[in-house]
Amino acid sequence: MDETRPEGQLVLVATPIGNLGDLSPRALELFRSADVIYCEDTRHSRVLFSANGISSGGRLQALHEHNEVAQSEHVVTRVREGQLVVLISDAGTPGISDPGARVVAAVAAAGLRVSTAPGPSAVVAALSISGLPTERFVMEGFMPRKANERVRLFSTWAEEERTIVFYESPQRLAGVLSELARSFPERRVAVVRELTKLHEEVLRGTLLEVAAHLEQREILGEIVVVLEGGRLVVEVDAELIRGALEEQFSSGVSTRDAVDFVAETLGVARRLVYQLALDVRKDATP
Repeated sequence: MDETRPEGQLVLVATPIGNLGDLSPRALELFRSADVIYCEDTRHSRVLFSANGISSGGRLQALHEHNEVAQSEHVVTRVREGQLVVLISDAGTPGISDPGARVVAAVAAAGLRVSTAPGPSAVVAALSISGLPTERFVMEGFMPRKANERVRLFSTWAEEERTIVFYESPQRLAGVLSELARSFPERRVAVVRELTKLHEEVLRGTLLEVAAHLEQREILGEIVVVLEGGRLVVEVDAELIRGALEEQFSSGVSTRDAVDFVAETLGVARRLVYQLALDVRKDATP
């Protein structure tokens, strides 16, 4: 083995999902120094390089869903030869609902180095501004086109407690949300449109509200949907709820705050807690 030969590596580089200013200085340096850059669409990537004053110099190679397996072999060979190989997608982070995962697996399986220049990701960006829980989430990618496949998928979401993130096209969005609203009308949802672009927009509300709104308007652009997970249903004895409410009232807490606290703490429906709170207040009246 030639010990003077530099160690090759594959670097996944995140690219802007809208605003070109989100491209990191490290990403630019990797673009300048890479021996070869694999990308989904060479025409699209040339525009990105040109906008940043970087010559592709014949280094761009197409790698997309139809040739990823075949190209993986070439990537492994190049990395083994000591080349700096960069992989990008048209937008966002390679391998996340875009080509890249198979290439990474092949390079890693060959015992070669894989690294990343992290940056824009539509999944993380949408989740972060959704206003929904972010501690635990699941990414579902694009929704199935066949109705029966969506029905099967949505049925698994009935017991999914994590926040759910998925992609959908503008043309199919209203229909898919209407289907979801029939099963989970009160679940909160955020429809995030055109992230980091001029017309960025976030529609928030229950599935029933947002689905009804979208039936009345046209929506365009790249869409990410963030859906609230379901709550674990636990049978809670009414006396336990009453006791928790009495403890809150004895501390001088308002009915509204007491109901919110007990419902959240015990994981029960707010309307049930509210009704019991009224009973507790009534019983406490001289």
